[in-house]
Amino acid sequence: MTPWWRGAVLYHVYVRSFFDADGDGQGDLAGVAAKLDYIASLGVDGIWLSPIHPSPDRDWGYDVADYEGVHPGYGTLADFEALLEAAHARGLKVLLDEVLAHTSDEHPWFVESLTGGNSGPKADWYVWADAKPDGTAPNNWLSVFGGPAWSYQPKRRKHYHHKFLRQQPKLNWRDPGAREAALSVLDHWLARGVDGFRLDVANAFLHDAGLRDNPPVPPDERTAAHWRHASDLQRHLFDSNLPENIPLLAAIRRRVEAHGDRFVFGEFSEEEARCGAYCSPAEGLHSAYTFVLLLARRLGPQFVRDHYATLAAHPEHWPTISFSNHDVPRTVSRFGGEAASPQLARLLFGLLLTLKGTTLVYQGEELGLPQARLSRAQLRDPVGDLYWPYDGGRDGCRTPMPWRSDAPNLGFTTGAPWLPLAETHRDLAVEAQEADPNSTLAFARRIIALRKATPALRLGEIEFLDMPDPLLAFTRREAGEAVACVFNLGSQAAEVQLTGEPLLHSGEVDARGPNLALGPYAMSILRA
Repeated sequence: MTPWWRGAVLYHVYVRSFFDADGDGQGDLAGVAAKLDYIASLGVDGIWLSPIHPSPDRDWGYDVADYEGVHPGYGTLADFEALLEAAHARGLKVLLDEVLAHTSDEHPWFVESLTGGNSGPKADWYVWADAKPDGTAPNNWLSVFGGPAWSYQPKRRKHYHHKFLRQQPKLNWRDPGAREAALSVLDHWLARGVDGFRLDVANAFLHDAGLRDNPPVPPDERTAAHWRHASDLQRHLFDSNLPENIPLLAAIRRRVEAHGDRFVFGEFSEEEARCGAYCSPAEGLHSAYTFVLLLARRLGPQFVRDHYATLAAHPEHWPTISFSNHDVPRTVSRFGGEAASPQLARLLFGLLLTLKGTTLVYQGEELGLPQARLSRAQLRDPVGDLYWPYDGGRDGCRTPMPWRSDAPNLGFTTGAPWLPLAETHRDLAVEAQEADPNSTLAFARRIIALRKATPALRLGEIEFLDMPDPLLAFTRREAGEAVACVFNLGSQAAEVQLTGEPLLHSGEVDARGPNLALGPYAMSILRA
């Protein structure tokens, strides 16, 4: 029997920015529950919630202070249970975002590791190391968020490792007690009825026990991408991304599977093949995604072809596919820049929904939202503040959902929103698009429905067709059914030699002659 998650479409809810039910300016679990009918109307199979646990919000929930609780700004455990029950009643699965590679420095585990001494029961639950004789960090590991990946604590007379902010100490999965405590978090929420997990930085559970230095990326191999962060000038072979990570992923998957028909997938950001991103569902996690598609910026066939060429080298792997999330600029702006348009948004949404894999749709992508622009005073993201004004950080994709174009704060909240609403989102609000049968929202619902009704689009293998740039075309095949998908990724009209029964199109498409004519940024799905 095919697992429910193969070919599923999951809707990624960034809770703080989705809908505010109590008027305090930030989204909450009651707000998600209030909008479940909207989510269900999209036709998706489930929701992935950003972290819901108590947190000091140094990294907005990705610094967890209590794995078994609910962030007081989001509500109560009773609110979560009500949301879970309401989602299940609508046939929606619910997945949690679990951050188990590190915790907050306010988590009781870290407080005890810090204060309990070098021989305390949790002394080795985190990655501690002696300073060099001159007091500098134990090795050359660099933080993703800038500077050394080590911070000194005089209480222990040692440094502790943090791959991200200094307030996010690295949990030591090599310690049996820490490892079991982390795995027990999954048991806890599975017993409460959740349907699975997205695992944050699943490449970073393990570190090199010898704390060896990371090697540099050779200067002649460096691209513009390597210069985005100083840490990208290293190959992350020892602070994370170890081959030993793979059997650990398998252990996590087995722990989840012990609770029945559940799903666990991971985020992999570096050295993907080395640490388990492309494992089969029997070797590592059930599925995974990387940042390859999330960081792509050049509109054209190659970014898709290249990624699926990589996937073809791992035929047993089932991918999770996403073009956007809470960490990267919104899709239509990333690929379109100032030329971003609703037609381009529909083209990219159509491409996302027709690729092989389990699909992740970030909230607002069904509306074609562009990236919001914020001033430095409005930023809440530590990465945005670090690189201002050269990089606006992640807040531009985290601004609140626009529900009503004619309402204060676009219907998101009755209070002062935690991030400002984007004026460029006003005409794209849900209520405005609901009334327009030609809107991006209407198209999103149509293509999700087509995918669910078409086994070839949901489960089929993918085969790319030979097309000149900027055309991209492929077939999806399953159980004798074949569907052809063709996309004009350029701003000029084009024709292709492709015929079949039209199933769905976007933009100017003429399939009446021997050739298929596609206007700028048009797409067509045909039964082959």
